[in-house]
Amino acid sequence: MYKAPVEEIAFTLNHVAGLADALEIGRFGDLSPDLVDAILAEAGRFASDEMAPLGDIGDRQGARLEDGVVKTPDGWPQLYRQWREGGWNGLTAPEAFGGQALPHMLNVATLEMWNSASMAFALAPTLTMGAIEALVAHGSDTLKATYLEKMVSGEWTGTMNLTEPHAGSDVGALKSRAERHADGSYRVFGQKIYITWGEHDAADNIIHLVLARLPDAPAGTRGISLFLVPKFLVADDGSLGERNDVICHSIEHKLGIHGSPTCTMIYGDGKFGDGTGAIGYLIGEENQGLACMFTMMNNARLAVGMQGVAIAEAATQKAVAYASDRTQGRAPGSTGPQMSPIIQHPDIIRTLLTMKALTQGSRAICFACAHAIDMSHYLEGDQATHWVERAALLTPIAKSFATDCGVDVASLGIQVHGGMGYIEETGAARYLRDARIAPIYEGTNGIQAIDLVLRKLPLSKGAQVRTFIGELRDIAQRVESLNASGFGSTAERLTASIDDLQASTDWLLEAQATGRVAQALAGATPYQRLFGLVLTGAYLAKGALVASEDGSGEKRVSLCRFAAENMLSETAALKDRVIAGAESLEAARIVLA
Repeated sequence: MYKAPVEEIAFTLNHVAGLADALEIGRFGDLSPDLVDAILAEAGRFASDEMAPLGDIGDRQGARLEDGVVKTPDGWPQLYRQWREGGWNGLTAPEAFGGQALPHMLNVATLEMWNSASMAFALAPTLTMGAIEALVAHGSDTLKATYLEKMVSGEWTGTMNLTEPHAGSDVGALKSRAERHADGSYRVFGQKIYITWGEHDAADNIIHLVLARLPDAPAGTRGISLFLVPKFLVADDGSLGERNDVICHSIEHKLGIHGSPTCTMIYGDGKFGDGTGAIGYLIGEENQGLACMFTMMNNARLAVGMQGVAIAEAATQKAVAYASDRTQGRAPGSTGPQMSPIIQHPDIIRTLLTMKALTQGSRAICFACAHAIDMSHYLEGDQATHWVERAALLTPIAKSFATDCGVDVASLGIQVHGGMGYIEETGAARYLRDARIAPIYEGTNGIQAIDLVLRKLPLSKGAQVRTFIGELRDIAQRVESLNASGFGSTAERLTASIDDLQASTDWLLEAQATGRVAQALAGATPYQRLFGLVLTGAYLAKGALVASEDGSGEKRVSLCRFAAENMLSETAALKDRVIAGAESLEAARIVLA
């Protein structure tokens, strides 16, 4: 059974991502280390003791549509009520609407625990938190006063409605339409698919954020507006009124995240109301909806990255426990007549260490991204600009590398289990099934690579990424200067991988500057993985350096060395793919014709 790794999470937050330094200088007001520890401990208890047992039930039962009503798995509505009564939904929300205004770093730390316990369950609050952010940033005072308090408390949940059958990643092709109404509201018509928790029985109201196009809107993404469409209309006194004209037509039967209802939503088909459409309210300005939605999507991408970390952690825990108990063959050096636990066999040791390194590296990347977001909010001027750019640079890496690692680690977990991993009753297969969606939604990882290379590397004319690479070199230099035998060849291997990152970055920036965009895009995905591996090596080294200073770092140093000497050599091959792979890719197009 999953046990929240509270100590590991706290260490990474404080000593790798930068929370301890921020607390020491009072960056987050009166937030204290003791309060941080208390929040993490209680989140860990709730995730381990209350949520994880119902995660298995949710996977087996799934969500179901009965007579037009979506039912979540047994115990989930009660679990959701317990969760929101704990105040978890409002950790980072503004105090003016009942939130706690805590740093984003704490929220993503708890998101890891919720998603490890049950990714399907955690999707509901994840979408609600994103909807809150969009409404805080772009909603009118009236909308904020009407909806935010209930959403921050978790009494009402939120959704994000982008995708349509013919318009997935290309949002500009959407056909959902909105019409202006005399009272200042709008009427929304259309169909949306893959709407996470679009209908359910765990909350009193569901607040849909819906992208649609006005009749006179420009074509493409420039003509999209964002509307708030509640399931139930809200009266002036805040009470729930009539049912709005929005329904769940069906729910998807998916590979994983079975407990999460993934809905096809129909707006304005006349089942409820007066037949003139679903009543909606404009968020932001007309034709500026995509910009408003991106407020929700950017932090949602980091939240999805945390799903990758969460699945990797849970899969690793299960694999280590199984390998410790399962006996098979005799390990090298075994002297007794009995079979050895498979955790003593070198190949299983290598596999489990790879799983641990990828999990801890992904966690550090995501926490560092959250730290950058926090700094961008708490600082001003050039300092804020620096951290805005740092968060922008890290977001596509956090989303893509962590979710790819979630899939890889879950797959390795099945391999450790052998044939038993392929049997559903062990629970190892569930993690792979759940993990597989994360590299797809909130912008596929290929789209993240495009964003990283075309939009994020050129920030400040490349100065941001070069400054970051310089910081990574400082970590490698500290390892070299320490000259501790436990690190082995970590400094040399890490420096070489940073050199690969530097060379690839310079080549991509130069390719764009000279108009060779197609060549740059051909190397975008391998570059994205290269960056993630370098960050994994660097952040493991940073943590090992901190731990080695107080004498408690043997395990961290050993894992850091393993990653450097067994995993970082891949960066040389990735660099070659970035720089030399475009021509062969173009030539090989004929194979697909």
